[in-house]
Parts: sequence; structure tokens; C-alpha cells
Amino acid sequence: MSRSVAQLNQRQVRWLLAAAAVSSACGLAAELLLGTLASYLVGNQALAYGVAVGGFLAAMGLGSYLSRFVATQDTGEPMQRHLLRRFLQVEMLIAPLTALLPLGLFSLFALDGPLWLGLALATVILGLLAGMEVPLLTRLIELDQGVREALAGVLALDYAGALAGSLLFPILLLPLIGMFPSAAVIGALPAWMVFGLGRVFPGQRRWRRWGLVLGIALLLLAPLTVPLSNRLENTLYGAPVVVRQQSAYQRIVLTRYGQDVRLFLNGDLQLSTLDEYRYHEALVHPAMAASPHPHRVLLLGAGDGMALREILKWPQVEQVLVVELDPAMVQLARHYPALVRANHHAFADERVQIRYGDAFQIVPELEAAFDVVIADFPDPDQAAIAKLYSLGFYGQIRQHLANDGIFVTQASSPFFASKAFACIATTLAATDFSVHPYQTQVPSFGPWGFVLASQQPIQPASLPLPVPTRFLTPDLLPTLFILPADISLDGVQVNRLTHPIIVRYQADPRWAFYD
Repeated sequence: MSRSVAQLNQRQVRWLLAAAAVSSACGLAAELLLGTLASYLVGNQALAYGVAVGGFLAAMGLGSYLSRFVATQDTGEPMQRHLLRRFLQVEMLIAPLTALLPLGLFSLFALDGPLWLGLALATVILGLLAGMEVPLLTRLIELDQGVREALAGVLALDYAGALAGSLLFPILLLPLIGMFPSAAVIGALPAWMVFGLGRVFPGQRRWRRWGLVLGIALLLLAPLTVPLSNRLENTLYGAPVVVRQQSAYQRIVLTRYGQDVRLFLNGDLQLSTLDEYRYHEALVHPAMAASPHPHRVLLLGAGDGMALREILKWPQVEQVLVVELDPAMVQLARHYPALVRANHHAFADERVQIRYGDAFQIVPELEAAFDVVIADFPDPDQAAIAKLYSLGFYGQIRQHLANDGIFVTQASSPFFASKAFACIATTLAATDFSVHPYQTQVPSFGPWGFVLASQQPIQPASLPLPVPTRFLTPDLLPTLFILPADISLDGVQVNRLTHPIIVRYQADPRWAFYD
């Protein structure tokens, strides 16, 4: 190959360094996008991110190695031009693949295809191509400035781009425009970089034209992915989707079939308006009845307002502090007519205060003691949620309870996740609570468990029920605490922050039979 080298001007060097930053930002954003999408689809956040990010990085290493075999054939053109052409080819491959592979993964999931295989292939393909970018750019700049200057410049901009990509995707792109439009926008950036490089390097008019066409096409594709992904998403639910919203924290979907409105968070059913009262009455009223004076109540989670509705039935209640992670969920519960009717305008009650944020961080900051604390968190199927079922967090709860205070938490299914149910009871008992596990039947969920914890033992048979209910009766309430023989509370470990064993317990294979 000819080794003739044309000296780079400052403008060309700046564009090549900018290409390093853009390629790194897009690569990091693509990693996060694949990990986020996979965690939504499979539910296991740690495993999904492990496969997506770990596989991407491993493939980048392989791509970096393979780049040594790129631009080594004698084509009769200068090495500098040949390296640039190879880099532009890589970018033109990355652009459409970044835009389309996430949609392909979602299609596999919707059609019950081999999702894990698709995820592995997507991460390997994108990782291989992304791994070639920095070596090619370094070799290109090295021809003009030497190895030391080339590495320093390219790596500095590469790391800066990684920071930008890691922040822009979760903070701006995902909550503002959604998953699949974000993929198209991220994919468009390499194409526009090809267009820019084609303008500053002579003899690259063809690449400039192709980069412009592909960049425009991917930006036009971004809004078109919304109706397509919506159609695919509709196949996941047994009823028409009436609300779909991507917040900064989760995917919120409402479906409606007749009078049955269902709430899904990240694809998991949270409630059905046909039978949610069974769940929320069982969650709230035993704890309220066990408190001698339920004046101050702390409600953790439950941004749909249903548990709040039940709390406000008790005339003794003077204040309810709701701690909810996602403002979008509360806004939906405040304004969507079907939810407002179901929660009886609970958030409009003057006794209700709301603090937005992570309960794990907010609870230790609270100064007041509460008579009743009610936790209605999602199931502990990932480490980020498992901390809310940990010994350390329950210790914080205990410190913020009045001397005769009562705590209750939802505790997953005592049948489909029996060890998770037992783990919650065991962990609360390790916090020196007197624990009282119980269950109820919810048609949408099957058997569902709760654990009531108190400073002193309580007598379920003596719990009063002076408020109007649709499901619970004074005679039925104490029977909830009678567990069948096939539910055992033994043989489990305490769930700790440093060892979130409950995630493994929650992944019970019996969930495969849950419909």
C-alpha cells in the first residue's frame, strides 16, 4: 500500500476528535438503551444489564483487535484516505443498526421469539463495530501527529463522549421522546458525523451525500417508530391500550376493556379496577385497625391513590405523607378519569402531602414519628427494589414509628414466591418486630401476601373494622392471618443490603405457571 500522507489541517483534526466524542457518546447510549430495553422485557435488571453492557464491552474489545486487519490491503490509495474510508464505512453501518436493532428486539419479545439470542447478537454486532472506531481514528491521526498526541487526543474525547452519552440518554432522550425514537436519534448522529467529515476532507463527496441521506432518513424514522412500537406493544396486553407513557423511571401503560382498567408498570400488572379493592383493603385496614390512634400515616409507594383512598376512610387520620418515586404516576392518578373515579379523588384531600423521591433516601430524613407506615412497593425482582425490603431499611422504618406504631408491607405471592414471602417476614422479625404474615385472594393476582409488623404482638381476632369496605368484613379480617399448611416461613435468609437474597427468592420457577 502507498504510505503517502497528506498533512491534516486543524479543522480536520478537530472534526476527527469530535468524531471520537460522538462515536463514544453513541456507543455508551446504545449500551444503556439495550440494557434498559432488556430489563423492561425480561424483568431481571441485573442480568439484562450484565448481558447488554458486558457483551457490548467484550465485543468492543474484539472489534478493537480486529481493527488491526482493517486497511492493510494494497488499494493504491494513500493510507490516510483509506483509514478514513474504513471509518466512514463503520459509521454508516452503526447508524442504521443502532436505530433498528432495539425495535427488532422488541419485535422478538412481542412475537415470543428468542429474545436472549437477539439481545446477544445485537450487543455483539454493535460492540464489534464500536470497538473499531477508536483504533481507526487513532491510526488516522497518528499519521499526522504521532502516537502520543493521537492517543491523548482521541482517548480524552472518547471518555468525554462516554460521559455525555451516559447522561443524555437517561436524563433527556428516554423521558422526553421514548425508547425507540431515542434509538433513531442516536443512530442518526454517526450518519451526520459522516456528512461532516465528508465536507472537511477532499474527495469524500460521495460519503457526504450518503451521510446526509441516512441522517435525514433516521431523523424522519424517529417519529415513525412510535406507531410501530405501539402496535407491537398492544400485542402484549389483552385489551386496548389507552395510555402509554415513558417517565424518567418506568414505562406506564393503562389498558381498558369495558369497566376493567388495568395499570402496568414496565409490563407488570399493578392493578385491575375490577378487583383492586380486595388488595388495597387487605393492605391497609389490618394495619389501621391494629393502631390505637392512626393519626399520622406514612404511605410509601402507591402512587395510583388506591391505598390512599382506603386510609382516608378512617376518620382519625389527620395527616398522610405519601412518598412516591415517580411524579408521572401521581399525575396520572390525579387526572385520568378512570383512575380518579377509582381512587375517589384521594390526592385532592387536604390531609394528604406528597414527597417525590426514593423512599430509601427519604425515610431516614423524616423527623416525625408515624402511627402507621404502609409500604406498597413493586415486587423485589431486582436489587434496586430489594433494598426496600432489606434489614437496614426496615430498621429505618422502626426508628420512625411511634412506640405503638404499626408497619405493613405487601409481600409478593405466598404461593408463586413463597420464599420471598417468608424472607420478608424473617427480615422484619430480625428487626425486632413482632410479625404477623397474612394473605388474601385477588382474582387478578391469585393469592397475595402481606406482613404486618408491630412493636408488641397483636390479636387479629380483636381487630375492629369500623369503616365501609367492599371485601373485608369483621369476621373475614382475622381469617386472613390463618396461613395454609403449604406456606412455610422457615428455611430462608435475612435480606440485607449487601446480600439481596430476596431477588433470588422472588425468581421462583412457579411464576411460569402464573397467568
